[in-house]
Amino acid sequence: MIQILDKIVNAFPWILLAFTGIAFLFPEYFLWFQGAWITYSLGGIMLGMGLTLKWEDFLRIFKLPGPILLGTVLQYTIMPLLGYLIGNLLGLSDSYAIGLILVSSCPGGTASNVITYLARGNLPLSVTLTSVSTVIAVFLTPMLASALIGSRLAIDPVPLLLTTFKVILLPVSLGVILQSFLPKIASRMTIISPLLSVLLIAMIVASIIAAGKNQILHSDFRIFLSVFLLHAGGFFLGYLLTKVFYQNVTIQRTISIEVGMQNSGLGAVLAKTHFLDPNTAIPSALSSLMHSLIGSFLAGIWRKSEENVRIAS
Repeated sequence: MIQILDKIVNAFPWILLAFTGIAFLFPEYFLWFQGAWITYSLGGIMLGMGLTLKWEDFLRIFKLPGPILLGTVLQYTIMPLLGYLIGNLLGLSDSYAIGLILVSSCPGGTASNVITYLARGNLPLSVTLTSVSTVIAVFLTPMLASALIGSRLAIDPVPLLLTTFKVILLPVSLGVILQSFLPKIASRMTIISPLLSVLLIAMIVASIIAAGKNQILHSDFRIFLSVFLLHAGGFFLGYLLTKVFYQNVTIQRTISIEVGMQNSGLGAVLAKTHFLDPNTAIPSALSSLMHSLIGSFLAGIWRKSEENVRIAS
């Protein structure tokens, strides 16, 4: 049973692609999944992430301070700057540019842990990086988004901060508390939580695609190009800059994945909650699909290279 669930979770990019395709062809099946459904779903995903964490995971900060500091700094510098620059260089409309900035200011995505596992990266480092970037996102995401969006639209960071607090810090903390004090209950929940997270992410993305079908059909190639460049740039620069500091291949891969993959669900919730224009959420929906496909492609290449090395040796 567990092996079957693992295979389904590992097929996350293809599940996401299937949901997105169905939503585009038959949007009426997903239009109901809006508003509070998206917010509570992200909270459920974050709860599932918290259930996998123990207090010892945060102690890795002291055991691997260098890679964790580097990965966190790159996460919150490379991606926000890329989001801002790409939006301006490609001349995106305000709604798309703001949406791109929002998702680029978010922490690492939970799917990065799955991709790191498939790429044979450093899984404990990946989990710790995702955890650290998620916790500090409560303050950094609203601050970065407000500062970068400010050139296009005046925005109060306080409502953004309150939303990130509710949908990230509270459920993650609850998950960690359950794992620490009720481990038997937490272990049962963690059996199903990865699959539930995959389905909830797919539903969030599909519902946004369904609601924005007409806008997507009438938009030009720049929104797709901008999301591709954001994530491709994150993966590439994350790998390249890590290589300057560390010659360890698994660390290079892990930080590349953590930088390149965003918590697009949070971007979607912030866009839906705080901006009237529904187009603002579309970059987050496209982001979830794009970074999953790019990450899976890279994981396949890296995994194959490991197998070739083993055969050669």
